[in-house]
Amino acid sequence: SKAEPFSEREREREEREMAARAVLQEQVQQRGGVQQKNVQGERRNRTALGDIQNLVAARGAGTNGIGKPQQINRPLTRSFCAQLLANAQAAAEKNKKQGEQVVNVNAGPRRVAGAVAQKKQQEKKKPEVIEITETPSANNGKVEQKPASKKKKSPTLTSFLTARSKEACGLTKKPQELIVNIDEGSIEDELAVVEYVEDLYNFYKLAEDENRVSDYMGMQPDINEKMRAILVDWLIEVHYKFELRPETLYLTINIIDRFLSMKVVPRKELQLVGIGSMLIACKYEEIWAPEVNDFVQVSDKAYVREQVLGMEKAILGKLEWYLTVPTPYMFLTRYVKACIPTDSEMENLVYFFAELGIMNYTTIIKYPPSILAASSVYAAQCTLNKSPSWTETLKHYTGYSEEQLKECAKLLVSYHLAAPENRLRAVYKKFSKPDMGAVALRTPAKSLLAAST
Repeated sequence: SKAEPFSEREREREEREMAARAVLQEQVQQRGGVQQKNVQGERRNRTALGDIQNLVAARGAGTNGIGKPQQINRPLTRSFCAQLLANAQAAAEKNKKQGEQVVNVNAGPRRVAGAVAQKKQQEKKKPEVIEITETPSANNGKVEQKPASKKKKSPTLTSFLTARSKEACGLTKKPQELIVNIDEGSIEDELAVVEYVEDLYNFYKLAEDENRVSDYMGMQPDINEKMRAILVDWLIEVHYKFELRPETLYLTINIIDRFLSMKVVPRKELQLVGIGSMLIACKYEEIWAPEVNDFVQVSDKAYVREQVLGMEKAILGKLEWYLTVPTPYMFLTRYVKACIPTDSEMENLVYFFAELGIMNYTTIIKYPPSILAASSVYAAQCTLNKSPSWTETLKHYTGYSEEQLKECAKLLVSYHLAAPENRLRAVYKKFSKPDMGAVALRTPAKSLLAAST
């Protein structure tokens, strides 16, 4: 019974010793960690002497100056174990505070060094000096004037010769002439189709090349240029007698030339070809077309009704019913509108030159309809002594320069000069009447005739 209490006491004593050893070992480990942190701090920064003393004192207290834990021979009681535990917790708190102080001490010099370096950089970088001058308004309207250079600019030989050359060639600067919008007054007219008119005339110029008549007199054994002129002169009289529209005459001449370029026609049927062509043109252009019997009567009954209808059918079959072709009249209406100011005398004179042109075989074969129309306008301008003879507006809307039209215009003026003495005087008589302004009686353009000689 005495041995049992003794064994229990020994067991309790062993448990206390084991607990004390565990606490002591934990304390030694914690002190060792603090020592390592302090050693690192000591290596990084040796300026704080107070910290070094603290570290040495802490090192000697726990390691006996050698680095090994001291041997404790005191018996472990409950009060002693509690004291050891309290000392260990206090030491841990103290080590934690010392670690924070070491970190702050190490960070301090870096901040100071960074601030010093940044200050040096700012001192090295000098700010740019921007000078702000007052505006003329801020300076009470006074503008500072720089003294002019005393050195005078003398013209060089190259600039002098260039100016002389431009003056000789007529290339000196002149005020640019404005282009008048000739469609401005027709914007509200739906039939004028102003938004498409430029495209329409560009298409006409492309189509006129496809439908141009080639020189066909070589393939006609019984017909010559004079016979064709006689036929056209007679058709102009018939056209005027029936009071037909101008476009009917131009389409009639186009149909005749296209048919004669495709088929050989005997001399006795040439007038029949003209009657059949005018009948087709009247049906295409006129509201009230003349009847077949009217054409039979006007031909002095040289042909019967059946012959006229047969020729009409033959012409349409040869042309494959293709009648929508650009004629000089399509361009004349546009180009006359570009003559500003436009008057009745100018308009009648333009149509006079155009009909002189379609009556002569040479002009029909050599020049396309657009050039014939533009040349008629140019010849009329010269006949009426308009200045300038060819404006920028006409150049813009016709697409031709004055030099491109002079050759054809000279030919038309020569027809005008020879018209009073010509045996074929249908055009001359027509435009000598008062209702046509008697424009055929005007003196031909002397400027163009002088240039042609």
